[in-house]
This record gives sequence, C-alpha cells and structure tokens, in this order.
Amino acid sequence: MFFLVYFSIFVLGLAVGSFLNCVIYRQEVGESFLKGRSYCPNCKHTLSWIDLIPLFSFLFLKGECRYCHKKISLQYPLVELFTAILFILVAFYSFPNLLVTSYWLLITSLLIIIFVFDLKHYIIPDGVIYSAIAISGIWYLVSGIFFYAYTKYQTLNTLYSALGTALFFLIIVLISRGKWMGVGDIKLAFFMGLFLGWPNILVGLFLAFFIGAIIGIGLIIFGKKKMSSEVPFGPFLVAGTFLALFFGQNLINWYLNFLVI
Repeated sequence: MFFLVYFSIFVLGLAVGSFLNCVIYRQEVGESFLKGRSYCPNCKHTLSWIDLIPLFSFLFLKGECRYCHKKISLQYPLVELFTAILFILVAFYSFPNLLVTSYWLLITSLLIIIFVFDLKHYIIPDGVIYSAIAISGIWYLVSGIFFYAYTKYQTLNTLYSALGTALFFLIIVLISRGKWMGVGDIKLAFFMGLFLGWPNILVGLFLAFFIGAIIGIGLIIFGKKKMSSEVPFGPFLVAGTFLALFFGQNLINWYLNFLVI
C-alpha cells in the first residue's frame, strides 16, 4: 500500500518537474507558461507526447531532440528526478497531514524554480519569490485562525525570524555594496524565516553558508572560479531550506545533546 502511494507521488514529482522545466524556460525567454504547446528550444518544433514523458523521453531519445538531434540539456532530466525525490521526502516528513503536504509541495516547486534560475542567470525571479512569500503568509494566517495551529508566541517568532533574517542579509548587501549578496537574496532570506520559523532558520542559514563555503573553495581549488568571481547564493539558500525542513529538528537535538555531553 505504502509503495503504491510513494510510487504515485514519485510519478507526480516527475510530471511536476517536467512542468517546472517549462516554466523555467518560458521565464527565460519571456513567454507565458500558461499557453502554447511545448517545443524544442533549438529548432522550435512542437513536441509530441512521446517527447514529453518525464525522464523516460530523455533516456529513450538518448538525450537528443527527435527532430534536429540537438543535445538536450541535462537540466531537464535532473529537475524531473530531483523534483520527484523531494516530493517523496515531503510526503514522508509531512504524512499524514494532507494540508501540510500540499503546502510543502507547492513551496518545493517554487524553490526548485528559484534554484535553477538563480544558478543559471544569477537572478531570483520576483514573481516566484513573491508568490512563495505570499503563500507562506497566507498559510500562517489561515492555519492560525481556522485550525489554531500556531499560538500568538509562535506566530511572532516566525515573523521575527523572517524580519531578522532579511535584516541580516540587508546588512551584508549594504556592507559589500551588492558584491557578496543581491537584493533577491534578501527576499529569499525573508521567505526562509517565514517558512522555517525559529529555530530551524538558524539551521537553514548555517547549512547554506557551510555548503556555499565548501563548494566555493572547491571551485577555486579546481580552477573553475577565482576569489573575485561571482557565485549565486540562492541555490545554497534553497538547499539549506530543504535540509532544515527535513532534518532541522534532528540536527538541533543532536547539537544540544552534544553540548550536554
């Protein structure tokens, strides 16, 4: 029974990942993802159903467009696969609360768009991050009023987490004059505080900076980047958000137990 449920969620994740690829590409070229059929970015040929089966079409077509034989970017299968994996994790950690599951799945989809877009273009799309902030704000408002899910103390802590995190990033942007962080990172940081709350936001930020430092040093060592090179920080913030969401409380408990020992 559970296998069928998780398999269905995995398939759903693949399908959503395919849709997210479409959203990302349409965002890049300034087109609406709400109208028009999918087409090859290179030859513009309209794709048929056999070209659009998530993950399997890429494997079946050996990573090439069926019409112009141009190599298909690895972004497409990777986004589909990791969306499916994240959907499985969301279902596992939010079960059996279907409302929380739906909320997390929606936020997960938006964060994937932010991750890929910022990684490619060093920009966090305003429409996507504002949507994430609005959805999280509405979630806390509705769940607090109608389901009594949060006390006044918890709600204020969440708001303070969002404002405090955004202020911290604003200070970094002002000190560095935008060289270390961008305005988009401030907005993403505000969302993280709103979504993760206290104290998970500390875990998310620590992991984002830690992972960013490790990868940054690795890129410099292998000659891929220089000390003065620009590296998008949004993907690290997104990674920190997911890690804190799934493992934040366990990491906090481990740290507190370590201090006691």
